[in-house]
Amino acid sequence: MAVALDHPITDEHAPSPPARLSLTPGTTPGLLDGAWWPRSRDLSRELPALAERLDHSWGRVTRVTVNPAFWPVIPRKVPVTGHTVHVGWFSNEQDPHKLLVFSYTADRLDLLIIPPETAPAAAARLMSAATVPGSLLTTSRLMEDERAADDATESRGREEEWETEGGTAPPSAGIRTGPPRSARGM
Repeated sequence: MAVALDHPITDEHAPSPPARLSLTPGTTPGLLDGAWWPRSRDLSRELPALAERLDHSWGRVTRVTVNPAFWPVIPRKVPVTGHTVHVGWFSNEQDPHKLLVFSYTADRLDLLIIPPETAPAAAARLMSAATVPGSLLTTSRLMEDERAADDATESRGREEEWETEGGTAPPSAGIRTGPPRSARGM
């Protein structure tokens, strides 16, 4: 897979909205430390808000790594207020739904990346699931579970729509499996 390692032109004067981030409470170790729901797939635009939020609550972010599967352009460095965050990528070694965040003081955070196009209700469920203390669910498993739940909801919705438009579910009782009555006595 080809990965673009460019420094895209961004409007540095436009303030980024606050990062949509949820961190696991307490110190119970698990596979994830929280979830991040970026607004786009533009790392140059999204990482500054995330780094600034974590700088204040966790420690100065120095480096992040991503899987390039969902990021069309991966900058080598991203300027953040007062410092620079280095960006790396691993296509085979890192789960595509995971962001690794490193700092000098607090070691590492493993965050679920919720795709920007995710519906708000699904994103809220994923953020909640990713912040369960001591959870052993991987990022890919959380995303698979959400897709399965979404598919089941969509299937129920199609069935309900069918029934409200005049379709009926087949009757479960009273189904005849033999020949018609008129043919039985002959």
